[in-house]
Amino acid sequence: MSKKEHYILMADVVSSRSKDQKQLMEDFKTITEVVNRKHSKKLKSPLTITLGDEFQGIAKDVNAALQLIFSLDEEILLKGAGFKLRYVLMEGQIDTPINDKIAYGMLGEGLTNARKALQEAKLTKNRYHIILKDNEMSKALTNSLVIYQGLTDDWKVTRDRELLTEFLKERDYKVVAEALGKTRSQIWKREKSLKINEYIATKEVINYITR
Repeated sequence: MSKKEHYILMADVVSSRSKDQKQLMEDFKTITEVVNRKHSKKLKSPLTITLGDEFQGIAKDVNAALQLIFSLDEEILLKGAGFKLRYVLMEGQIDTPINDKIAYGMLGEGLTNARKALQEAKLTKNRYHIILKDNEMSKALTNSLVIYQGLTDDWKVTRDRELLTEFLKERDYKVVAEALGKTRSQIWKREKSLKINEYIATKEVINYITR
C-alpha cells in the first residue's frame, strides 16, 4: 500500500430521522467516545462525528477497522441505543497529513470516494461495504458480513438484550445461565435460537481473513 493510502472508516445511522434526535446524538457521541478510548491503538485518526448522524476515522489496518466495527455494534447493543450503523471501509488516498487528534481537515480521493460510497450504500439493504485494493479480500469480507448482518439483524434486542449482553461477556452457556438465574437447559436453547456460536464463528472467520 502506498504511503498516501489509508483505511478510511465512515458510518451513518440508519433511518436517523425516525429517532429521537436528542437521545440519538447523546448515545452516538457516547458510543464513539467509548470505542475511541478502548481501541485507541487501532486508530490513526479517531472516530469523529462530522455531521449529526455520521462519523469518520482512519484505522491502522484492515483488521483494526473490522474490530472497530464489531466493537461499535456491541457497544450499541450494550447501551440499548436502539439504532444501527451503516459502514463503509475504503482503502484510499489521503493527500494531507493525518490528524491524529480529530478526523477533520484532511483531504484526498479516498475520503471523497468513501463519502460517495456511503451515500450510495443508502440504496441497498447491506449495512457493511468494504472497498479495498485487494478485490478478493473485499469480496470475502463482504460475503462474511452479509452472514454477520443476517445473524445480528434477527436478534430481538429489546427482548433479549440482557441475554445477548451476557453472551458477549461469556461464551459458556452454563456460566450465562448462572449469571441470569436461569436453568442451563433454558439458556442452551436460547443460545441455539440466537445463533451465538454462528455469530462468534463468523467474527473469527473475518478476523482470520484480515489477519
